[in-house]
Amino acid sequence: MSQKKHHVTIKGTKEGLNFLLDDGCSFSDLIVELKEKLSSKHYQQNDEGRQAFVNVIVGNRFLTKEQETQLRDVIVRDNQLRIEKIDSNIITKEEAEKIRREKQIVTVAKVIRSGQVLEIKGDLLLIGDVNPGGKVMATGNVFIMGALRGAAHAGCEGNREAIICASRMEPSHLIIADELAEQPNRTEQVASEMECAYIHETENKVLVDKIQLLYHLRPKLTNFIELN
Repeated sequence: MSQKKHHVTIKGTKEGLNFLLDDGCSFSDLIVELKEKLSSKHYQQNDEGRQAFVNVIVGNRFLTKEQETQLRDVIVRDNQLRIEKIDSNIITKEEAEKIRREKQIVTVAKVIRSGQVLEIKGDLLLIGDVNPGGKVMATGNVFIMGALRGAAHAGCEGNREAIICASRMEPSHLIIADELAEQPNRTEQVASEMECAYIHETENKVLVDKIQLLYHLRPKLTNFIELN
């Protein structure tokens, strides 16, 4: 007689418990076995009331909202367990679209005049100037092929790795994530060269430097090719 396949594996870690759920069986079989295993363990509430944190790993299984609710109910109900996260390799169309928007480069050819605000999702490539009183904002990086004399805000949803580049860097102020620089600190005066602004990892403030140093400042920005 063949041995019954186990669809649920529970492993203890320093942080709590990992629930490894088979992504090849039916969801109903998974729930049945999960209930059996939880009932056989000492997860029920005791006088101390301490909870264990659970990381649920579902692999290549897509959970509907109803299935996720049922899964959470089975794990948490009458047990000393608290779900930290449900980890899946599958993402929804909405999540995929959000990632696409965040990684896209939006190209705009215009001059941002006083009183105008240009705000986009992803990286901004502006072919034109930002005049005094104008402002550009992006959730990603800001690249300006022109003069920046107004304001620029990169990583406006909290990305501290974002950068701001401009052919002529003369801003009223710069913001990266939540770091504001009204008078950006330059490592040296290079007014005639294209420059980039970034958050220094140890000083935690916005600095301006030569764009040629971008490879060292943000090596993960893109796939640089080194030429001999």
